[in-house]
Amino acid sequence: MAKHILKCQKCNEYTLHQICKCGDKALEVKPPKYSPQDPYAKYRRIAKKDSLQKKGLL
Repeated sequence: MAKHILKCQKCNEYTLHQICKCGDKALEVKPPKYSPQDPYAKYRRIAKKDSLQKKGLL
């Protein structure tokens, strides 16, 4: 049994077991560790801004 919640790649179900009930492998779904020197933060902000502009929220 795992310590963290896992998500099945095949059926997108959450489980605490390494193997999902559908028989596929389940992986950890923890987000990446935060770092203030994140080299990709600039690109995420640009993508988010573009997305909000397309929705008319900015």
